[in-house]
Parts: sequence; C-alpha cells; structure tokens
Amino acid sequence: MEDRFKGWQYPEILESKPTKYNWIVQNKDGLNLGYKTDIGAFTYINAKYEVIIEDFVQIGSHCSIYSISTIDNKNGKVHLKQNCKIGSHSTIMPGVTIGENSIIGAHSLVLKDISDNVVAFGIPAKVIRKIDE
Repeated sequence: MEDRFKGWQYPEILESKPTKYNWIVQNKDGLNLGYKTDIGAFTYINAKYEVIIEDFVQIGSHCSIYSISTIDNKNGKVHLKQNCKIGSHSTIMPGVTIGENSIIGAHSLVLKDISDNVVAFGIPAKVIRKIDE
C-alpha cells in the first residue's frame, strides 16, 4: 500500500470544481479529508452536513456521497472510517457511517451504518460476511 501512496499530497479542493483527480465537492468546508486517501474520478461529495473521510480510505470512481438528500429531506454526517473501501458507482446516503476496514461492493446503495471489518453490497447494501483478521 505504501507504493500506491508514495508522494501523496492533499489535493487542492475548490468549491464545486473538479480536483486534479476529477472529483467534486459541494460545501467543501464540511469535508474533513484524511491522510493518504484515494478518491476516484467523477465522484461527487456533498458535505453540507459534514463528511469525514479518515486515513487510507479508498473510494472508487463515479461514487456519490450525500450528507443531504432533497428527495426525502434527510440530512446527517457521513463518516467513512479508516481503511474502508467503497466500490465504484456506489451511493452513500446521509447519516451513514462505514466501519473501519469494511468493503462496500460496486454499485451499492448504502442507507444504514455498516459495522467494522465486514463486506457489504447490494441495493440496499447488506452485510454479507465478516472479514477475517
């Protein structure tokens, strides 16, 4: 993993403008970005009610992370804990926490908290198995 992040630097994040890696943040003041994170191209983050992305988190391309939903009027902090991985094209809804070391499969819709050290996927995402240490 260290080679993957060799020379890693915090990206410049401008309001509603693509980073050099082609992901976008709205309400950037609500984003708390950890160390050595990897966020895929075309990912959208709305941090109006806070999004915390801890160290070593990986987020695939084309993901959406919402701390607010105008469809159902929900809002709440999204927390992606250390070393979790979010598969491409997944959507994380308001108020959700993804646990440490957990993996969310591609194309998942996460509506509820996911505990530490598990694999979850689907629409809606459900825990499929624990990750053995």
